Amino acid sequence: MPKYTLKLYVTGRTTRSETAIENLKSIFEEEFHDQYELTVIDVLERPQLAEDERILATPTLIKELPGPVRRIIGDLSDRDKVLIGLDLRPKGE
Repeated sequence: MPKYTLKLYVTGRTTRSETAIENLKSIFEEEFHDQYELTVIDVLERPQLAEDERILATPTLIKELPGPVRRIIGDLSDRDKVLIGLDLRPKGE
């Protein structure tokens, strides 16, 4: 089973940031259980990382592995759009 490597860029501990984190964890726990690794990066604390990745808006989710790299911007509230945007198939498909 593949291991998914994800980075979520947020701006501080705002309601929008917390919502994106919870939405993402919910999707991945339901669909992929422990088959993912999530790193949350606060652009206020690590601005160089955000600049290196060319993050222009937050929250931004980057799926690094397996390739190809995919990006999604927003609060990640639409489960189907997140899975499609990351080019992932939910269990059972």
